[in-house]
Amino acid sequence: MYFEKILISILQALILISAAPLLAGIIKKVKATFQYRQGPPVLQPYYDLSKYMKKEVVVSDIASWLFLAAPYVTLAAIVICAFLVPSVSYLYSLSKLGDMILIIYLFALARFFMALAAMDTASAFGGMASSREMMISSIAEPAMILCFISLAITYGSTNLSNIMSSTIKSGNYFFAIENIFVFFALFIIVVAETGRVPFDNPATHLELTMIHEGMILEYSGRYLAMMTMASYIKQAVLFTLMVNIFFPYGMLTQFAALPFVVSSALLIFKLIAFSVVVGIFESVLAKFRLFQVPDLIGISFVLALTGIITNVIKI
Repeated sequence: MYFEKILISILQALILISAAPLLAGIIKKVKATFQYRQGPPVLQPYYDLSKYMKKEVVVSDIASWLFLAAPYVTLAAIVICAFLVPSVSYLYSLSKLGDMILIIYLFALARFFMALAAMDTASAFGGMASSREMMISSIAEPAMILCFISLAITYGSTNLSNIMSSTIKSGNYFFAIENIFVFFALFIIVVAETGRVPFDNPATHLELTMIHEGMILEYSGRYLAMMTMASYIKQAVLFTLMVNIFFPYGMLTQFAALPFVVSSALLIFKLIAFSVVVGIFESVLAKFRLFQVPDLIGISFVLALTGIITNVIKI
């Protein structure tokens, strides 16, 4: 039984990791459709990763060991998140370790090394992108913590498995007013954390406007593939948190081969649907000026705080 749980945990993490580039391709396709363009194929992110792996690695002469270690640390931290977040089943995941606070710390660890690596080569664009990333994260992380505090008050736990199982047992608990506040607050934070419009534009080629892309500007070859894959997996993990915390229906409660396949297919469907929503959200908004970004994240902060106050009043 123990080995069965480990096997299922590995399988659901691999499903999430394998589907991560697909979500990025779907968002690009949705945006292209709204712009009346054909756009790249949905599987283009997979082709890009394969291309990066075949390229030669070019490293600056002044780069230290930190520049070379950052891709490994970043990818490892995000992959651990993929193993901790229940995706197909909340029973067979690493449920005792799957805590929301630990997820936040792992994201912060990856961001910390990315920012240091961007400044390690003394690139002006890397330093500028790092400072912008730190500015956004310093506002987004407290708002995310407030969202998780509200969920912890609602469900009596910060453990993701307990939250998802409580949502399933309580029926349509998403429609509780405090959860609606948290849902919209967390949606804004997810868009900010994944570097999407209106906070950042992952498709831009203008160095003066890049944030995430500016931090990995000096990377090439397999290091660029690792950084890019880490961003894809982080996006998939955040999307999974959104759909499985608020809509955990269809998650596996008892292992069998056919139900596992059905639950996996349902997870992919929910992630694709959420990716389409994010693509539409990006298409109807323009990128905000940098000094307008705190105002939008402030909205999520207020929504999360309202969710906590609503919870306290109900108690």
